[in-house]
Amino acid sequence: MIVHTERETQKGKNMSATEEKILYIGTHAGESPEKAAMPFVMANAALAMDIKATVVLQGNGVYLARKGYVDNMLPAGGFPPLTKLMKDFIDQGGKLLVCVPCIKERKISETTDLVEGAQTTAAGALNIEAMESKAVFTY
Repeated sequence: MIVHTERETQKGKNMSATEEKILYIGTHAGESPEKAAMPFVMANAALAMDIKATVVLQGNGVYLARKGYVDNMLPAGGFPPLTKLMKDFIDQGGKLLVCVPCIKERKISETTDLVEGAQTTAAGALNIEAMESKAVFTY
């Protein structure tokens, strides 16, 4: 896990001092179930603490956003199944972003293959998400 904490002020931005937001970047799927689960475990905890949470899936992590993929994954590290973790995340108001170039490379359709609640993103928007967050965790 890599953790980056962000600065108190941002050039050109007038951020609310009271808004707390954490960005979690997931880069793993079935090849590493524990690492695949961690962004959702942590993000669900943040949401329960009234902290905004965004999960961005990149690299092989985008497979988690493909319909049906997590249905056959084993739970990892004693955590609930990813189907539950992801559903709870969306139901609590979490924001799930999926890398467009990553899904295209893996032949995942942006319009028909993604789970409900997933939104696509690219580098520019991800950089803004990171700049607006108080912390960024990468798994």
